[in-house]
Amino acid sequence: MSKREQHFQLPNDVEHYLAALAKLYAQEGERQKLEVIVNAQVRVHEAWTYDDYEGTFGHALYLTVPETLYLSVVKERRAVQNAIAADLNKIHNVRNEFIAEVLLEMEKVQDRDWRTESGVLHSRQRVISSTTADRIWGDDGYRMFLSHKAEVKKNAAELKEALAVFGVSCFVAHQDIPPTKEWQDEIENALASMDAFVALLTERFHDSMWTDQEVGYALARGVSMIAVKLGKDPYGFIGKFQALACGWEEAPVALVKLLVKQPRMLDAYITALPKCMTFEQGNTLAQVLPSIESVTEEQAQELVSAFNHNSQLQGSFGFNGARPYMYGDGLATHLSRATGEEYVMTASGQIKIKKR
Repeated sequence: MSKREQHFQLPNDVEHYLAALAKLYAQEGERQKLEVIVNAQVRVHEAWTYDDYEGTFGHALYLTVPETLYLSVVKERRAVQNAIAADLNKIHNVRNEFIAEVLLEMEKVQDRDWRTESGVLHSRQRVISSTTADRIWGDDGYRMFLSHKAEVKKNAAELKEALAVFGVSCFVAHQDIPPTKEWQDEIENALASMDAFVALLTERFHDSMWTDQEVGYALARGVSMIAVKLGKDPYGFIGKFQALACGWEEAPVALVKLLVKQPRMLDAYITALPKCMTFEQGNTLAQVLPSIESVTEEQAQELVSAFNHNSQLQGSFGFNGARPYMYGDGLATHLSRATGEEYVMTASGQIKIKKR
């Protein structure tokens, strides 16, 4: 039978094996390769190679990924390609077929203005200095812009304080703009340097032209957007983004649970843990643990270190897992789930990896 007439099994089952490989990468904390195979458009060039002596066929697997992802791996592209090919060949059990080569490609974007996107085109694009950003947000933390009506500024200020516990730095216009600073200019600085935009949709949110302009700015920047339904349903363009139906008290945990899937928010959360001051605060922080899907080896080490060196975390049921029926399974259980390693509590109340 010629190569043209050959019927191949591996190309038909490649999605199945990619799904299995994704689970393996998630367990091993291989985030870069995980993002590549999850976000890729897949096509297979069958019979890329043929070994007449062995009677084996090698296929080429093309993975077309978004530009931002491609550029993040381009310097290590050959190593990533080779690793994915080798790992797929370890997973599948199709005889006389293998993945001879994995080829990463960059997705083509039509009708793009790449000159404007470059950031160096002379225009009226707003550039924020590090000094301005530090003044608005502080030195670290996940940057969240809280868009709200003036009549709920007290609630917004309380939400800002509650989110700080999780490593979130919030901008609340009526609280954060210095009296000597022109307020519209400072709002634009915050909008231009935020990581996420949260619309606090109270009943009169749409009555203000400023809140709608803030929504438009966030849409143009393409940052993460969340609408919190506090009496009003999402409308217009913001209606297509993730919405939360919760009260003011539940909003801090609910927001962090949604955003902790982002690496920057997860890093901010981990950095905030050593600052935990009370058992009750530890229980509050622990509510986010079930929403953490995966962690790198370094992040896992930082989580363990935060727990082992902070007596308030050690004493909180949410982190030590002593009362799972009330506070959840604890950090060790969630680390085991997110990493694939087995984490255990020692007799001294510390967390460590169980040796195999």
